[in-house]
Amino acid sequence: MALDIQLFYLLNSLAGKSQFFDNAVIFLASYFPYILIALFLAILFFSQHQKLEKLEILLTVGVSSVIARFGITEIIRFFYHRPRPFLTLQAHQLLTDSAWSFPSGHATFFFAMATAIYFYNKKWGIGFFIATILITVSRVIAGIHYPSDIIGGALIGIVASCVTYYLVRKLVSATIHTGGVVDGTTGV
Repeated sequence: MALDIQLFYLLNSLAGKSQFFDNAVIFLASYFPYILIALFLAILFFSQHQKLEKLEILLTVGVSSVIARFGITEIIRFFYHRPRPFLTLQAHQLLTDSAWSFPSGHATFFFAMATAIYFYNKKWGIGFFIATILITVSRVIAGIHYPSDIIGGALIGIVASCVTYYLVRKLVSATIHTGGVVDGTTGV
């Protein structure tokens, strides 16, 4: 049996033993992601950063997360059709999903988000990485992803965020060095 399937069974075996635990897994896998996005926006809004810096952070987090999830993930899923584990294995199924399993869209989105946040604030970035791990591991426990779906999504999200951060920093640097002139107008 492949290591991926063994790890899936190890994590998925935690489901179905306690209604409280199952509800916590469902909450982390399905609802907590929305709270995490709202938390990021609230932190950014109330932060002490200047408006331009807030815009840069929002741009880096938003673009990297959207490209990872709705660009790269969907391109891979268009060509590679991996069924969800609950469709091919004996699994405790706490959630359902009809999209292909690899890579995990939640992993690509939230690892990109956490990485981008980490570039600007290490402490908050670590907190968002921990939250992302809780979300993604919960999705394995819930029976809708293999561990390799999460690892693949994490790698895609991290790389997308690194590239986006580099490009945004280059754009911001070029804008600052040209005196804030963008397309013939002043300001950003």
